[in-house]
Amino acid sequence: MPEEGEVYLYTLKHQSGFEVSITTYGGAICSLKTPDRNGNLGDIVLGFESLDDYATNPRYFGPLIGRHANRIARGRFSLNGVEYRLPCNNGPNHLHGGFKGFDKRVWNASESGNVLHLTYFSEDGEEGYPGNVTASVDYTLLDNELRVDYRATTDRDTIVNLTNHSYFNLRGVGTILDHELTLNADAFTPVSEDLIPTGELKPVEGTPMDFRRAKAIGSDLERAGGYDHNFVLNDWDGSLRFAARLFEPLSGRALEILTTEPGMQFYSGNFLDGSFIGKNGVAYEKYTGLCLEPQHFPDTPNHPNFPSTVLRPGEEYKHTSIYRF
Repeated sequence: MPEEGEVYLYTLKHQSGFEVSITTYGGAICSLKTPDRNGNLGDIVLGFESLDDYATNPRYFGPLIGRHANRIARGRFSLNGVEYRLPCNNGPNHLHGGFKGFDKRVWNASESGNVLHLTYFSEDGEEGYPGNVTASVDYTLLDNELRVDYRATTDRDTIVNLTNHSYFNLRGVGTILDHELTLNADAFTPVSEDLIPTGELKPVEGTPMDFRRAKAIGSDLERAGGYDHNFVLNDWDGSLRFAARLFEPLSGRALEILTTEPGMQFYSGNFLDGSFIGKNGVAYEKYTGLCLEPQHFPDTPNHPNFPSTVLRPGEEYKHTSIYRF
């Protein structure tokens, strides 16, 4: 990268065949290969074959998201009586850290056994956020799971909300409409037309948002108008607990997600339109992949009733998510 130096691609492999490739550009997961019910390996995340495509794609195929995942209304929030203005890169709103968030930064990397350790220093004022923030992410590959540990510290009061934005397709081809999803959530956060939470926590019962029992994603998709919603995970207390299960009937692959976070953003790939050509020359059409993003709620800084994303000096932001196949 002309301004930021060399970019590397790391591949972690397990003797079972399970493997993941991660680039230091945005910490993006470029490929994740798991066996199907017959033991055949397949790549089950969307992505690209060249760095140029990752540098220019606006749909966040696989990277780390920060400083603050999801949307912040009108790009504004107040902290300690001071209003901060962030760039609006998603219509009238701020999304996923801005025009050059953590997904568009080159991270430093080091290796230790089955762990890839990434770090990034975010300067005070970067994309409008206050405070110098040191962020680190550990990707750990185990027998049948990928563990992601997030950490961050600051020298000034700020907000932090980190996640990964991988698009999954457990069959590897076609759409995700037949994937069966379970979410450990009795409530979700309704949104306005521009996808900003109203502040309400609404029960999923009787709505197309009810995934408490496994159902095909396509079954209520039209009634929902597509999914790009935050689900309020049950009994959140900061401990690692079951959040979601995704199953694809033809391949037999299943993914379980455990997390310490209070929310799960489920996005069904509504805005994919075939304009991005991914691995193996595949055009990523609508519903080609889905995202399950463990995180704090969208627009949290503007909703005092949501779990806080404020990070202060002397504190450490911690978040662990496990993707178990």
